[in-house]
Amino acid sequence: MTASTAQTTMSDGTKGLVVRGLTTTFDTTRGLAIAAADVDFDVAPGEVVGLVGESGSGKSVTLRSIMRLIREPGKVSGRVEWGGRDLVAMPAEELRKVRGGEIAMIFQEPMTALNPVLPIGVQIEENLKAHTGLTGSQRRARALELMNIVGIPAAERRLDEYPHQFSGGMRQRAMIAIALACSPKLLLADEPTTALDVTIQDQILKLLLDLRDRLAMSVVLVTHDLGVVAATCDRMAVMYAGRIVETGTVAEVFARPHHPYTRGLLGSVPRSGHSRTMLQSIDGTPPSLTALPQGCAFHPRCSFATEICRTDRPPLDLIGAGRRVACHHHEEVAAAEPIL
Repeated sequence: MTASTAQTTMSDGTKGLVVRGLTTTFDTTRGLAIAAADVDFDVAPGEVVGLVGESGSGKSVTLRSIMRLIREPGKVSGRVEWGGRDLVAMPAEELRKVRGGEIAMIFQEPMTALNPVLPIGVQIEENLKAHTGLTGSQRRARALELMNIVGIPAAERRLDEYPHQFSGGMRQRAMIAIALACSPKLLLADEPTTALDVTIQDQILKLLLDLRDRLAMSVVLVTHDLGVVAATCDRMAVMYAGRIVETGTVAEVFARPHHPYTRGLLGSVPRSGHSRTMLQSIDGTPPSLTALPQGCAFHPRCSFATEICRTDRPPLDLIGAGRRVACHHHEEVAAAEPIL
């Protein structure tokens, strides 16, 4: 299912995931750190949305904020609508029923996310025990089924093994099995292929797409790899300094970026079939979250910046059907010479 065929509402008439004004801050010794600010995006049922940007741009914090996994001194505000309910304002007891049951998350590093002293089978069954009425033997059978679904060999024996006995790829598959235990309708995947070799990475991505189709599941995929976005996502949102600066279908954004940061990211990707040349790079470094520049946060690194960029922060404006960008000069950026 692609963005063009995905329905915008669920069977009960509500939208999939609707995020509006999501803001996450942390009180630090250096001042208030704004990790995510006024984040807006939607995810339709059956759709895969890629969230991309440099390390520290706010991608992982956004996923954790959606699930309300931010703890003090962090604070989350805004709206996260799921099935007509606001997850940000939802009582903790009700939210526990949603986490793992309706919305699941694959964390970035399975070796630290998995419990090292519990067998993999027990960790899968924990989710089933919390969200289903299955008996012990039924949970065991479901855990075995999930291990087979995600392609772990000798699954029956592996159920009783510990995370350190699994390879990196198998630990990631075990994380996916835990997340999919209760057949969630939304999967939040935080860089699920980080530190895996390209063969295992390809297998994991194909598995996620296959499960998306099989379970009619939506996916928010956090990654810094634009190749992964091109191969798996229907739409994408580009984040910089805690804000979304551009959204659109993958084809539209890749073909004609409207934000200088998106243009810089695309320019840094190696391309086959071209003569050997130096890769392009984005000058400078991302700003500190406790001392964001006035105006557009990207202006110190932007070759298109003018005085208005230094004083006025651009809103995330609609510039076409489903296409948004936060840039005062997005027309000039789009009209610039193509990135080779």
